[in-house]
Amino acid sequence: MVVPYDELVISNDEVKRTFSENVESDELKWHWDEEDRIIESMKETNWTFQFDNQLPIKLDRPIEIKKGVWHRLIKGDSEVIIKIRRIV
Repeated sequence: MVVPYDELVISNDEVKRTFSENVESDELKWHWDEEDRIIESMKETNWTFQFDNQLPIKLDRPIEIKKGVWHRLIKGDSEVIIKIRRIV
């Protein structure tokens, strides 16, 4: 499976994903995860995050995503680095 990001594994529970400014918006698919997670942008960005049936929100604070909840990233105009921590 081809993914729209580069991933760096930090530990068993944490990764950093880099999404290029060249990623196509249609590559950023609605999806859900099999575990609870907290995501956080590593730098200021105009990318946004959206839960299903909600308005997009800024990536200016940690966001908790519960297992099985549909969500997506919405592309901004520069690269974004997202830290993802799995909640165990």
